[in-house]
Amino acid sequence: MGDLWVFGYGSLMWKPGFEYEEKRQALLRGAHRSLCVYSWVHRGTQERPGLVFGLDRGGACRGMAFRVRSDRAEATVAYLREREQVTMVYLEAHRRIAFADGSTATAVTYVVDRGHAQYAGMLPLDRQLELVQGAVGQSGANPEYVLNTASHLSELGIHDARVSWLADRLAC
Repeated sequence: MGDLWVFGYGSLMWKPGFEYEEKRQALLRGAHRSLCVYSWVHRGTQERPGLVFGLDRGGACRGMAFRVRSDRAEATVAYLREREQVTMVYLEAHRRIAFADGSTATAVTYVVDRGHAQYAGMLPLDRQLELVQGAVGQSGANPEYVLNTASHLSELGIHDARVSWLADRLAC
């Protein structure tokens, strides 16, 4: 097995939690970043769910890709499965990503399972804000998660109008 690429589009961009050799901005086609997952563990509870990002079908997503040395690949995938698959709302997928220089790679990423009970779909922004504002889970407050993601997207020059709208209201 060669080096492993991991594609992050939410908290993996700013808190990967694994060792990597290189990180680069990348584009994944065929899925988009969406606050479409009810969080019952990391940023909410079943009684008071929050929302976290998922890769949902259609469109494209700019995010961060991390290259992991082959001798760390197995441990990295095990870590990602433990982190991302707590409630099995994500499906592990290997998707083609493209870099600014035109090169491509196959990366492991996690796409939302639309058939899972935690799939929220495309909620109106006002409803997203309402869910995020008061939710707290094992990994902390839901607003912090959205604001951190918005901040990192901005630093990378990635504009996401829906995330920006939420961040503007959460920062007040």
